[in-house]
Amino acid sequence: MTLLALGINHRTATIEVREQVAFSPAQLESALAELCALPEVREAALLSTCNRTELYCVTAVSGEREILDWLGRFHGLEVDDLMSCAYHYREDEAARHLMRVAVGLDSMVLGEPQILGQLKDAYQSARLARGLGGELECLFQNTFAVAKQVRTETGIGRNPVSVAYAAVSLASRIFGDFTRSRALLIGAGETIELVARHLHEAGVRQLTVANRTRERAELVSGPLGGEAITLDAIPDALVEADIVISSTAAPLPILGKGMVERALKKRRHRPVFMVDIAVPRDIEPEVGELSDVFLYTVDDLEEVIEENRRHRQVAADQAESLIERGVGNWQHERRIRSGGELIRDVRARGQTMRELSERQALARLARGEDPEAVIRRLSHQLTNRLLHRPTVAMREAAAQERRDLLEAATTLLLDESTDHSR
Repeated sequence: MTLLALGINHRTATIEVREQVAFSPAQLESALAELCALPEVREAALLSTCNRTELYCVTAVSGEREILDWLGRFHGLEVDDLMSCAYHYREDEAARHLMRVAVGLDSMVLGEPQILGQLKDAYQSARLARGLGGELECLFQNTFAVAKQVRTETGIGRNPVSVAYAAVSLASRIFGDFTRSRALLIGAGETIELVARHLHEAGVRQLTVANRTRERAELVSGPLGGEAITLDAIPDALVEADIVISSTAAPLPILGKGMVERALKKRRHRPVFMVDIAVPRDIEPEVGELSDVFLYTVDDLEEVIEENRRHRQVAADQAESLIERGVGNWQHERRIRSGGELIRDVRARGQTMRELSERQALARLARGEDPEAVIRRLSHQLTNRLLHRPTVAMREAAAQERRDLLEAATTLLLDESTDHSR
C-alpha cells in the first residue's frame, strides 16, 4: 500500500474545470462512502474548496487509475480530461504536499489561513465516514502540528490575507471612499464573514448579507450593524448595491443577467463592482458583458494576490524548513508504527505456538504421563517451533551471501543485552 495525493487546483485547471470537479457539502458523504468502497482503497479523505479538489488515499500502487476513473464517473467527466490537469504525489511527496497546503504555501494567496480550517473539516468528514486508519490519522495529526508551528514561529500569519481580503483590496482600488458605498454580500459562510469584516474595517457602513436562512445572515451582519435578508430579496437589494461579493455552495448561479439588468435600470446605470468567489459560480458569466458592471472571479484576483505573495515570501521560506522537519517526524513515526505492526505479528505467532504446546502438554499430563518428561518435551517442542523459521531463513541468507540479513539476525537474536541465559 502507498500514500497517494491526487487532485487539481487553481494552477493546473481553469475555474470551468474546477467547478465541475468540486464536491458540494451535500455530495461529500456519498462521495467518501464510494471512494472508501473502491477495492484498491484502504483509507481516504477528500478536500474540496473553491481553488482545489484533492483526494488523499492509502491505496495499492495500482490504485491511482481506479481513483481517477471513479472521480470521472462521479462528476460525469472524461478521465483523459481529468488527467490533463491532475497532479499526483506519493509517499513523502504526498505528505509534504499536504503540509504545504495546510500552511497556505500552495494557496492562491500565500499563507492564507482559511485552508487550514477547511482541511480540518475534511479530516472530520473522513473520520465520520470511517475513511481514516492509522496512516492518514498519523499524517493529519503531524500536518496540524506543523501548521500550528508555522503560524506561531513565522510571520506568515501576520495581517491575515485571504481571497476575501484580496476581493476587498481590489474593490478599494475602484472606490476611493468606502464610507459612501453600499455592499451586498451573498452567502454567510466563513469567506463572506471575512469579507464583511474586511469591508467594515475599510469603512463600509451600509452592509447587507443575503442567505438562504435569515438567521445565519444575521450572525454575519448583526455584529457589524448590517442588514440580513433572504435570497428572494436580492433583486431589491441589488438596486442599492455598489459592491456585490458572492460566495455560496449553490449548484446553480444566483445572479442572472436579466436580474442584474433590471437592477441597473433602476440604478440609472450607476456602476456596480462584483466579485464571484464561489465555485461553481454564483454569478452568470454573461453579467460581465453589461457595460455598467465590473465582474471579477477568483482567477481575476491573481494580481492582488501576487503582491501579497511577495510580502510573505521570507516567512514562506521559513515555513518550508519547518515542513521538512515535519515530514521527517512523520517518516519517523511511520517507521515506528510499521515496526509495531511487525512486533504484534511476531508476538501473535509466538503466542499461538505457546498455546498449542501448552494444550498438548496439559493433555499429556491429563493422561497421566510423567510430569518431568512432559516439561522436557514441552520446552524442546516450543524451542523448535520458535526457531524453525529463523533458522531456515538464516541458512538461505548464508547461501545467498546476504550479510545484511545475517547481521540483522545477530542483532535481533544474539544481542547480549537481551540474553537472559547468562
